[in-house]
Amino acid sequence: MEKRLLGYSGLQVSVLSLGTLTFGGVGERAVRVGGIEPDEARRMIDVCMDAGVNLFDTANVYQQGRAEEVLGEALAGKRHDVLVASKVFSPMGDGDNDKGLSRHHIIRSCEASLRRLDTDYIDLYQAHNFDALTPLEETLAAFDHLIQAGKVRYIGCSNYSGWQLMKALGLAKEYHTARYVSQQVYYSLIGRELEFELLPLSLDQNVGVRVWGPLAQGFLGGKYRRDSGFDKQGRYAYRFEPPINIPDDQAYDIVDALYEIAQARGVSVAQVAVNWVIGKRGVTSVIFGARNMEQLQDNLNAATWRLTADEIARLDAVSAPPIPYPYWHQRKYGVGRNPLLF
Repeated sequence: MEKRLLGYSGLQVSVLSLGTLTFGGVGERAVRVGGIEPDEARRMIDVCMDAGVNLFDTANVYQQGRAEEVLGEALAGKRHDVLVASKVFSPMGDGDNDKGLSRHHIIRSCEASLRRLDTDYIDLYQAHNFDALTPLEETLAAFDHLIQAGKVRYIGCSNYSGWQLMKALGLAKEYHTARYVSQQVYYSLIGRELEFELLPLSLDQNVGVRVWGPLAQGFLGGKYRRDSGFDKQGRYAYRFEPPINIPDDQAYDIVDALYEIAQARGVSVAQVAVNWVIGKRGVTSVIFGARNMEQLQDNLNAATWRLTADEIARLDAVSAPPIPYPYWHQRKYGVGRNPLLF
């Protein structure tokens, strides 16, 4: 499997990485999202490693820590052969300081994640969201402390806006602390908003892009068609997240195009949707999840082939979002002076 450098670092990561939101769910959550336990997780990880995947993504908030525990158990004996990414931000208790990106919460959460993962270090530790109540200097200093202590190797962020990420990069340079080498962001054929700020910023500042939700939580997986609506079992129908911020007709036009390309190719609709993201400029790695071995193998197969230029152009056209100001103006009057525009 193709490997790509993770932003401004020497770390090589696989173009696909396995997400663990489906690990450890119980009750209703297991039905809706997934309830994979260590034995099945171990088999999935072995299949992923055989295919060349070297990065596994989790977060402390997934199943309130249970996903980290399952991942840690499943990686027993092979921890040093792979990379592990986790995240901090969300509430992990009822206390006032059990959430956010304060020094207190970051360090305490990291130590708890290390215990659950049964490891001495986390390869990529990420801010799961932006915390406007904590000074960014404090957040970056806490992450830097964990790196100096050997508990974290690299740091990244997730779900930041363009100005928030740029501010963080500037402060890291000013205060000589570790900088975010990557951002974990939502990107799909029905959600292309990051093309206006976050992808150009990543290219300009050499920040790796790790994509979550390439199938829009199942909407682009082949289950939903114009005439079928939503069932009540899938993750998208359960949460309706991420939202579809384009007209319904356009969303189903995208699905129709995916079906036609998939049938002509002899591959699944999901593979086409993931393959489109893999090939987009600036993308480092695409995170996929799986509720069973069949889904796992199908998603892995998305990295074994490439869409043609004509197929990409067709999907780009049918999924094109409206262009906000000032980007329409820059495209129209920029006379070729803005090569980072998508």
